[in-house]
Amino acid sequence: MQVRVMILTVLLSTVLVCPVAAAPATSAASAVLMDGDTGRILYAQDENTPRPMASTTKLMTALVAVESLGGDLARPVKIQPEWTGIEGTSLYLRPGEILQVETLLYGLLLHSGNDAAVALAGYCAGDVETFVEWMNQRAADLGMTSTHFSDPNGLGDAGHYASALDMAKLGRACLHNETIARIIATKSITLEGRALTNHNKLLWQYDGCTGMKTGYTRQAGRTLVSSARRAGQNLICVTLNDRDDWADHKALFDYGFSTYPRRVLAQAGEAAGQVPVTGSLLHSAPVEVRDTVAYPLAEGEKVTVEKDLPAQMETPLKQGEIAGTIRFFCGGQEIGRSYLVWSYDIQREAGRIVPSLRDLLGLGGHNA
Repeated sequence: MQVRVMILTVLLSTVLVCPVAAAPATSAASAVLMDGDTGRILYAQDENTPRPMASTTKLMTALVAVESLGGDLARPVKIQPEWTGIEGTSLYLRPGEILQVETLLYGLLLHSGNDAAVALAGYCAGDVETFVEWMNQRAADLGMTSTHFSDPNGLGDAGHYASALDMAKLGRACLHNETIARIIATKSITLEGRALTNHNKLLWQYDGCTGMKTGYTRQAGRTLVSSARRAGQNLICVTLNDRDDWADHKALFDYGFSTYPRRVLAQAGEAAGQVPVTGSLLHSAPVEVRDTVAYPLAEGEKVTVEKDLPAQMETPLKQGEIAGTIRFFCGGQEIGRSYLVWSYDIQREAGRIVPSLRDLLGLGGHNA
């Protein structure tokens, strides 16, 4: 098939009207602001340095637990003696009591129960050590190259650490998991006689906050992974060892939403050109974008568009089948793509065009 390439250039400063805000200074030792849908880093401060991350660890504990159980949260868990009496924040689990996985997950992510983390690890993997191995394998799968877990709750020794960038990658995976996303966005809930309130104050203080996880130990300081949504855009913020984390997350979210708004580059169903055809009463067949493509862009960033389409096609053509591709580039990097598909069926036989020539001319109606 012969292919042609059409290149268009769009200077987005002609359409963006939001002012460019100055990047905020933070009190954090490390910080990252990430676009949750595309993974683009919008702000970074010492983002690759491994640091203790305290109870934000429990995001990985929850992710591995939910994935290992296939999302079945109604399973009953009989609490074993070795899962109780864990230091720090606790659900005060009692040996022999039976709770659903769901209750343990909410207790883990809202109340930050260290015993809930151990109970989930022991139940899912049979022992905590095996579960921690699963956590490290999942970290590797997510590209968390500066991370190592030594326990499921974040009380950790010197071998328990992560970078801010890695924690943003973990946050993104959690945001894309429907079960975890629902739990971390919950302000308060009562399950099986336990009243649980989320420790994440941003759920009350920042409009659009969708949750995530707090943490603190003397070694790690204050740690926080949070997320927020505005105008269809999801942002993830991470700070490690930050004495003023609530204020810093608010400032970073404001900066991200104002400076890098989500821009729709192509809408699903949008017309994207014509391809010459043979064997039909029509001389060309229209193509359209199959999937919406969006990306966070600052004012003045230049985007180039490449369309790969055949120079000519023979009928028949089937609606929705792939005709080519459309790709978007910024700064030499591909930032999005979608297939281009045929907009409707076209049969080869003369006079049998779907939609018919009568429909295309807008005549409509039915035969008597």
